Amino acid sequence: MDWIMGVLSLCGYLITLALIPTILLQKKRHPSASISWILTIILLPGLGGILYLFFGINRVQRRSLSKERSNQSLAPKLPQVIQNQLLSMDGYLHFNRIMMRLAKNVGHTVPTFGNRVELVTDTNRTLGLIKQAILNAKSSIHLEYYIWQPDRSGTQIRDLLIEKAKAGIEVRFLYDGFGSLKLRHRFFKPMLEAGIQVAPFLPGATFRERWSINLRNHRKIVIVDGNVAFTGGMNIGDEYLGQTIELGFWRDTHLKIEGPEALQLQQVFAEDWFFATGVALTQYHYYPHPEPTGNVTAQTLLSGPEKDADVFLTIMFAAINEARESIQLTTSYFVPPESLTTALESAAQRGVHVKLLLSGKSANPSTVYAGRSYYDSLLDAGVEIFEYTKGILHSKTLAIDGCWSLVGTANFDFRSLILNFEVGLAIYDRKFAQRLMESTEKDILTATKITKVDWAKRRKITILKQNLCRLFAPVM
Repeated sequence: MDWIMGVLSLCGYLITLALIPTILLQKKRHPSASISWILTIILLPGLGGILYLFFGINRVQRRSLSKERSNQSLAPKLPQVIQNQLLSMDGYLHFNRIMMRLAKNVGHTVPTFGNRVELVTDTNRTLGLIKQAILNAKSSIHLEYYIWQPDRSGTQIRDLLIEKAKAGIEVRFLYDGFGSLKLRHRFFKPMLEAGIQVAPFLPGATFRERWSINLRNHRKIVIVDGNVAFTGGMNIGDEYLGQTIELGFWRDTHLKIEGPEALQLQQVFAEDWFFATGVALTQYHYYPHPEPTGNVTAQTLLSGPEKDADVFLTIMFAAINEARESIQLTTSYFVPPESLTTALESAAQRGVHVKLLLSGKSANPSTVYAGRSYYDSLLDAGVEIFEYTKGILHSKTLAIDGCWSLVGTANFDFRSLILNFEVGLAIYDRKFAQRLMESTEKDILTATKITKVDWAKRRKITILKQNLCRLFAPVM
């Protein structure tokens, strides 16, 4: 019996090793990810190969290209009213002009003026604003979420959507098949009976797509009547309101957007709905002519594995390198590519005041360990690091020089920056940047500062855990 088990183990090991040429044949913009997968397969015989099959293969790109060939791209079919671009970038700060051009070239969106953008840092208020917008809907409600829990909060919003659908409002609900794994037919049944259109973004239509859970739609978007929109870090569920004992207080950052930028988020939803269902939302009533509601200039950014460029990685790298006075970053997952680590360190070394507010506790401890392995070189460079311990920090924000901000769904890690479908808003406005920075400074007052002296006192076993987790950073 022992020799049989030995033969089976050897066969399993050889089979997983056979995956290595497959990894090397894939076109990778980030070779470190390939190296990490090869290490995973070698160090975890059998299990490493299974993990690669689940997490390592980009099938979304192949499906996206196939759908584009058969149905053509959705973008040219959309009303031109969504392209409410600035006539000129004159009058904007040099930094903002640089970022506008970069975002336009790599993200293929345009900055718009005349927006009202509200920063919301209380998750209960965020949910209240979303409920109110749904209640005020006159024609359409579109929702797209990574995680939607079938608990009290999720059910309350669902029932509001059902009421509006019965009143004649068009409602579409797009969810990630892995993040919202708890949603079942029982939850959807009354929605479908009310006429709500429901679709999973991923898993896809085929068995092979369901096999891969690597590439997720991490976006959180609500658009009502094409003129009011929400996006940011918060999913839907009781835990995000701080109502669960296990997780406790939940700190997140969300945006309420009114004006032309709501149409850009409507386009993001339309593209995702088209990807998931093949149905093109090109009717003009989804894209009402934008009325100026404020004086904020903003630009929607979106990324995904089907893009030619890593949009958020490129934008963050450029913004950090262009900083001259201050950088303030908050993120729930800090496992950065080396390029971003070097950018933060060089910024601090040239005199920029760099502050990082990171999560001190997480549902995924391995990412905290991996993130902490970067602290040594950052602290040596003069970066200030604070860990949030009041509860769960889930915000994803970046503020540069008090004039430029980025708020959205993308964390400061490989998965968000390279693999996931993400969305965010670049905001070219001093007043908004100041509000964001003041909000972060309040959180820093209650956070734990990491000092070089205390950090040097870590036990060797702790250092070992951190450096071991870092080996797998490119696949986290």
